[in-house]
Amino acid sequence: MQRLQAVFLDRDGTIGGDGHFIHPRDFELFPFSLNAIGRLKKKGLLVFAFTNQHRIARGQADEADFVRQFAAYGFDGSYICPHAADAGCNCHKPKPGMLLKAAREHGLDLTRCAVIGDVGSTDMLAAAAVGAVKIMVLTGWGKTSLEQYKDNWYDVARPDYIATDLADAVNWLAAQSVEDGDRL
Repeated sequence: MQRLQAVFLDRDGTIGGDGHFIHPRDFELFPFSLNAIGRLKKKGLLVFAFTNQHRIARGQADEADFVRQFAAYGFDGSYICPHAADAGCNCHKPKPGMLLKAAREHGLDLTRCAVIGDVGSTDMLAAAAVGAVKIMVLTGWGKTSLEQYKDNWYDVARPDYIATDLADAVNWLAAQSVEDGDRL
């Protein structure tokens, strides 16, 4: 694996919550998430949130609340699609618009980035569209996505690794980097 530049983390079901929308004021991280984010950052990787949050378009949340939440968790930036799935935007996952925007803004080679998420039909497809490393977690919708909806995405966006959770995903990335003499 090439030296990574950045890691993109989905929010709901990946860093906390159960996969459903939870307003930022009520959202709880998994106990291991801050440590996992910190390990990535200590290695010099940029860590970005990327999340579909269509409830913003419905007026049920404010994008600024999410931005503040991600900053408080130590993210280097956040990419948030506030649109409904049928809005026709280019940022709603599985479209790769948020990843492409981050690449432009930070000079990233997306083939040297990893995406960690819990939904194959959004997170893994977005990662596959740009050639990023694809890591699926079994928290949130991960297990259901693999067991019940695999036919919709797996052949196109097979994960490079299926992790128990975010901590396991970071451990896997660390093990991959050891081969290059790098440690997370």
